[in-house]
Formats: sequence, structure tokens, C-alpha cells
Amino acid sequence: MSAIAWIALSSLAAWGWLSLGQGFFWRTDQRLPVPASPGPSVLPGPSVLPGPSASPTAAGTAGPAGGDGGVWPSVAVVVPARDEADMLPESLPSLLAQVYPGAAEIYLVDDGSTDGTGELARDLAVRYGGLPLTVSSPGEPEPGWTGKLWALRHGIALARGGPKDPEYLLLTDADIAHEPDSLRELVAAALGHRLDLVSQMARLRVASGWEKLVVPAFVYFFAQLYPFRRINRPGARTAAAAGGCVLLRTEAAVHAGVPESIRQAVIDDVSLAKAVQGSGGRIWLGLAERVDSIRPYPRLADLWSMVARSAYAQLRHNPLVLLGTVAGLAVIYLAPPVALCAGLFGGDVAAGWLGFAAWAVMAGTYLPMLRYYRQSSWLAPLLPFTAFLYLLMTVDSAVRHYRGRGAAWKGRTYARPESEPRPQ
Repeated sequence: MSAIAWIALSSLAAWGWLSLGQGFFWRTDQRLPVPASPGPSVLPGPSVLPGPSASPTAAGTAGPAGGDGGVWPSVAVVVPARDEADMLPESLPSLLAQVYPGAAEIYLVDDGSTDGTGELARDLAVRYGGLPLTVSSPGEPEPGWTGKLWALRHGIALARGGPKDPEYLLLTDADIAHEPDSLRELVAAALGHRLDLVSQMARLRVASGWEKLVVPAFVYFFAQLYPFRRINRPGARTAAAAGGCVLLRTEAAVHAGVPESIRQAVIDDVSLAKAVQGSGGRIWLGLAERVDSIRPYPRLADLWSMVARSAYAQLRHNPLVLLGTVAGLAVIYLAPPVALCAGLFGGDVAAGWLGFAAWAVMAGTYLPMLRYYRQSSWLAPLLPFTAFLYLLMTVDSAVRHYRGRGAAWKGRTYARPESEPRPQ
């Protein structure tokens, strides 16, 4: 066989392993687990986290079976927001309107906004009513803190500064819109399945042509890297979360030392999940059905910046890992169409058939994600092109890092964490 045929065979073998041995990452059936009963009165007891036992309200108190007669745990909703005046008119009212049987309060942390984010939040609370809202600002981050985690630290401290700690923290971004029963379902899932962290990957906006091409693939690649099924197994070693929607038990946060223990993390959601799991907590991650990201990415440049901002951080700023990633993407995603072309136009029959088979398996694994995003199946064969874009974005992320522009977000640029090992 020719060299291109051998590469195509390697790609086909890789797709065989990815399809069956990578936690069935391509399936989209990991949705919020539903407890046997909607109320806490018949839900299981506290988490198995080491340390003090959970409070009686976290375990539920006696009430009518199948109803809401028990006492639902208190929740503090913490929303870090930096220059989010365009997003708040849609996202904040969805939080204010949460229908939750227990005590809940919203803490919006205005992280140095210059567009009137804090004032707008107060106006929206007056206009819509609903859950109590506190708006505060923490000032500029101290050295060694990323902006979002600094804001979360401030919001959590405010929430816990009252007469009684909230039993759960809902950490959600300012561009996330929730259906009215979102909080209730998250808490019910956490209680019913003894979870210390429940995270849903919000359904991202898919409207423009570039969003249709890039966004479903973004979630597909994330799931390939962090298979949801593996994360959700008891005793799992794989850990990840989606930062837009994280319900975290306060006791688990204290036990894991967050956010202080991850204060330098650029990819804060994955770091948060690892910290909670590493301290003995049980985590869950799945796709959302009633939680949506409303932030638009209409141009390729917008999507490019979103990916390039943290792609090299995901590779631990290691040039050797970058080279391996580029080579892997080339063999797994780009080799199949090249091999097929070699068969069609170069007469290399073996390469052509192997390339076609690998491309077909690749496209087949992408179909469930396209269906989840309600997109045409005809986008599936375009996955190699989208993967090529992501390869370029990842390389650009490394270039930005070495030019000192690293993980830039709304006027801030974050250096490599001091604790992160440097490549040898």
C-alpha cells in the first residue's frame, strides 16, 4: 500500500477506537437526570462527601409523598458580569422569573463594566420583580486571579455573608437564559442523585452560517475530549463542567477550596470540576434542553476569538502537546478526504476506499450533535473542513500566547499560571 493508504488506514483505526472506546462521546443522550419524585421529601439523603453531614434541608424533610411538602434547600445564584448590557435584558429576567419552592437570591457581580451593566441590572430587577437581586462590584482582581473567578469569589462571599449559608450555589454566566423551572430541576437532580456538582452545557446560539458550521463541532470536540458518560460514572477520573450553568453544593465548594484553589485557571469550569472531584465530590455534566446561551457569534472572527482565547491553555501551553495535537487532527480529520481524493484522481484505490470509510464513520458520529442543534445532516461531511479551522485556531492561540496576548477577554490578558509546569 502507498503511504497515503497507510495513513488512511490509521485514521480509520482511530475512528474505530473513538467510536467505541472513547465513552461513546458522540451520543447526545446525557441529559439532566430526573429523580423519581419532583419534591425533596422523598429524595435520597446527603452526599457522600467526607466531612460534616449535610444539613437536614439538603437531605429533605418529611412531606407528602410525590409533592413539594418538604423543605427545598436554599440557593444563591451568582452571576459574574463584565460589559454585559447587551445580554442582560434577556438573561437576567429569566433568572428573576425562576419558579423555585425554596429560598433563592441572585447576586450579580459587576466586574469593572463600562457599559452600565450594574445600573441596568438594578433597573431590570425593578421592572420584572421576582427573586431578590443584589448588585455589587469587587474592584479589580488581585494579582494571581482571573477576572471571572475573582468575581465569583466576591459573589460567593456575599451570598455566604448573611445569617445562613445557602446550601447550593448556582454559578451562571450573564449570557445564559434559563427556563422558569431550570433552578428547580437542577436542585432536584442534585438531591435525587446525590451529586455535589451538576452542570449543563447550555445550547449555544446557532443562527448565522458560520455558527451552523462551527458551533455544533465545538461541543462535539469538547465531548470527544471529555466524554460525558465517563464523567458521570461513580468513581470517574475524567472531570469537566460547562461554566455557563453549574449548580454546586456549598459544602463541596468549601471542601474543595474553590474558587481560591483554582484562582489562576483560564479554563475555570474544567478546573472547578477537577477540584470538586479531587476532594471526593461527585459531579455530573450533560447537554441542556432548557438552558440557552444567547451570545451571538455571527462572524468567523467572533468564533475564532472564542476558541483561540483558551485553546493553548487547554494544551497546558506546551509546544510538544501542540505539535501532537496538530498531527493528530491532521491524521484523524484531514487524512480521510485527502485519501479519497487520491483514490478518485490519483488511482490509489486502497487509499480511496480507506479514506471513504474513515470519512463515513467520522460523519456518522457527528450526526447526533447536528440533530441536537437541529441542523441539516448535510453539514456532517463538512466536519474535516471545520476541524481544519479549529487546527488553525489552536495554532493561532499558541502564537497569541507567545506574543503576550494569551487568554484575552474583554480587555484583560491572563498569563500562564505560576503553578503550571513549563515545557522542558
